[in-house]
Amino acid sequence: MSDPLIVMGFTTGLLGAGHCIGMCGPLVGALALTAGGRPGGWLFPLLYNAGRVATYTLIGALAGWLGSALAYAEAFRDVTRILLIGSDLFIIAVGLGTAGLFAGLNVARLDFPGPFRAMTNGVQHLRRLPVWLGALPLGLLFGLLPCGYLYAVAITAAQGADPLLGAATLFAFGLGTVPSLLLVGSVTQWLGIRARQWMLRTAGVLVTGMGVVNLVRHLRLLGWLA
Repeated sequence: MSDPLIVMGFTTGLLGAGHCIGMCGPLVGALALTAGGRPGGWLFPLLYNAGRVATYTLIGALAGWLGSALAYAEAFRDVTRILLIGSDLFIIAVGLGTAGLFAGLNVARLDFPGPFRAMTNGVQHLRRLPVWLGALPLGLLFGLLPCGYLYAVAITAAQGADPLLGAATLFAFGLGTVPSLLLVGSVTQWLGIRARQWMLRTAGVLVTGMGVVNLVRHLRLLGWLA
């Protein structure tokens, strides 16, 4: 499957490293050091990220299925058209805001601290398990952490109205986020504030591009664009 959304999803995850490091990096580092009461080496981050990417893939499949259910339901045809165009414009606005065009709306505004605190408080037992046993469930759970980039890509997956495309797009996005979290310590030291800002703004441009791709597709589907 060579849909441009898959490539853009991967690149968005890769360039969103600054956001991942700021939000999840310290937490992942602390969990890796305390899991099982001893350092976990590479085993913890590998299993943790495998679980996180698996959750993202499931979210993408569910989003694509929901989008297809609405798209092919005759009773919701008019509503679906409005939702598709509206969500395309929303993603474009979020992307442009993240790229620095304006400050009122960006992916950081889509993060919610409440669920983050509740989830981090609920993993104490998993942290005490051996690394090989606790890391994968932690990754599966933390794949549900509120993340603006995740929401943006998931909305894009729903717009595709295809469970397989949705799963592939979120899988690619998850893979793109893995390098920054695997190398969280060295990456945090290497990336300066300006470098992170540049990466986040570029990721915002890609989010905008995903919105534009879907907007053009939907306008053509509705016969409003040749």
